[in-house]
Order: sequence, then C-alpha cells, then structure tokens
Amino acid sequence: MKNKFKVFALVCVLLLTSGCGTSNYIKDDEGNIVEFEETGQMLQKDILCLPEENSELYKLYEENKDQLKYDFEDLPSCSDYSLSSTKSSGLWEFLFVKPLAFLILKLGNLIGNLGVSLILIGLAIRLILLPFTIKSSRQSFNMRKAQPEIEKIERKYRDRTDNESLMAKSQETMMVYKKYKVNPMVGCLMALIQIPLFFAFLQAIYRTPAIYEETLFGFDLGMTPMVGIGQGNYLYILLLILIAISTYFSFRQTMTQTPQSTPEAAKQMKIMLYVMLVIVVYASLTLPTALAFYWIVTYAFIAIQNIIINMINNRSLTNKPRKKKEEKKKEKIKDKLVKKEGMKYGKNN
Repeated sequence: MKNKFKVFALVCVLLLTSGCGTSNYIKDDEGNIVEFEETGQMLQKDILCLPEENSELYKLYEENKDQLKYDFEDLPSCSDYSLSSTKSSGLWEFLFVKPLAFLILKLGNLIGNLGVSLILIGLAIRLILLPFTIKSSRQSFNMRKAQPEIEKIERKYRDRTDNESLMAKSQETMMVYKKYKVNPMVGCLMALIQIPLFFAFLQAIYRTPAIYEETLFGFDLGMTPMVGIGQGNYLYILLLILIAISTYFSFRQTMTQTPQSTPEAAKQMKIMLYVMLVIVVYASLTLPTALAFYWIVTYAFIAIQNIIINMINNRSLTNKPRKKKEEKKKEKIKDKLVKKEGMKYGKNN
C-alpha cells in the first residue's frame, strides 16, 4: 500500500507540473509555451474541438493552427462535438479520453455549465471506483492487523540469507496473509484502475477548450490563480487554500490506512505528505481554475470517503472483542447450567 501511495502521488505531481507533457503545448518561435494573456491558459496542440467561433481564444488557435494535432478546418466546435468528429490516434484515446470529453460536453450542454459537468463526472468516476476503494481499504486494514506478526517474522529471519531461510520466511508470511485474508495484489489492482482513469479525465479536460470559456461561482474556469490574483481578484487565494486542505486530508487519510513497519518509515511518509502538499499548491498557481474545482471537489470526496471507511473498519475491530466476551459469557452460563442439570440428575438416581 505504501508503494501504491507513492506511485499515485508521483503521477499526480507529474500531471500537475507538466500538464501531461510540455510537448503537448503550442510554442512560439522562441520555444516558449503560448498562453492566452487574459487567463494565463496554456494552449494545447491536441485539442478535440474548437472554442466559440470568433472569440479571442479561437483566433489564437487559428493563428497557431499549423501546430495542432488535427487540421484546424476539420475540428468541430465543442458544442457540436461527437465521438466520430475526429479520428482516434490510439486505443487509449478511443476508449477513455474521447468518451470522457464527450460526456463532459453533453452533460454540460444539458445542465448549462461545463464546470459543473466535469465536477459531476469526476464524482461519478469516484463512485464507480468506490467498491474497489472499499476492498482496497479493507485489505489495508487487514494488513494493519497482520503487521505485528509480519514484523515478528522479519525479526526472526533478519540475518538469515540462505535459500532455506528465505523459503521458510516466504511461507510463514503467506500463512499470515492467509490468516488475515490479505491479498497484496488488491492494492496494485486499485492503482492500475485508478491511475489510467485519472490520466484520461485530466486529458479530456485539457483538450476541451470550451470548458475554459465558462465561469463557475464567479470564477473564470480558464484563468489561472496566478493571473487572477495579479488582476486583483484575491478570491483565487481561497481556491489555493481549499486545494491545500482537500489534498492534505485526502493524502493523510490514505496514510492512516497504510501500515508503517518502522517509525522511520512513518516519518518519511509524513515528510512526503508535506512535500506533496507544497508541490500541488505551487503547481496550482499556473493551472486553469477548471482543474482547481475538479481537484478540490474530488479530493474532498476522497477524504470524506476515507474517513467513513476508517470509522466502519475501526468499529468492526472494536465490536469483535465485545462479541468474543459475550460468547465467552454465554459459554460459561451454558456450562454452569449443564453442570447444574447433571447434579440434579445424579441426585434423582
């Protein structure tokens, strides 16, 4: 689970700091990334559809159409986008990116706001992943219960490196996993499912410029907090604070589910949490507000979800000793009754 957390955190950092790779951005003659001055939004080469015609953003894409992945003339407007509008460059785009972009646009047209649409679809993805999350969390919880026995095995075979000892260590470890119903592959499965969806959803957002032309709660979805603050709108500071809070509690809850073998490992995880927090907030300064809203709502959901799952798991742990005590009391009472009946039976004879 610790490795899963590290992998997921690394992917988040890469996505936030690179926007899925600087090679995907349109650049000027000097090699600098082209930005829309009004919002600070960086222009993507591989957009799936065009922003509103004759808008400033549309004109900027038109000026740099030679760098676009698809022919400018062949790109539909985002309001008319369909799955067949552009050819897919691969299976990844066909199965994940384009369908998600299509859903964001269609739901946005239905409810009247693309910002709300991407938030709802982001939450829907989390709900779809919820059964896997619960199972993974249960595995992590079981691993915590098994940890004392695992540590005992580690101490037992600490200085023994011969093949016979390694085989015995592996067998004893597997017996402990079996005893506590731990399957190490479940955590890997969750990462394999979650990370591709995370990638695909962010790509769908980046490649749909119409999202950045709308507003939500008074925020321009295409504007970066750095530009917003520079223009005197200090509400963007609130966005950064909310990003920090949602990230902190989400990652902290993930860490509480992760068993730590040593105090040093726990200290390293704590340091990594704060490093991640600083990187995420810093990177958010140059990311569109649309991604900020997605990040805040999604990670607030993850934090609340983990709190509830932890409460359920801890309650089940405290209930078991109570059940065992009640069972022992019942057994004692039953034994007394049996003995009493036996004594009566003996007197009657």
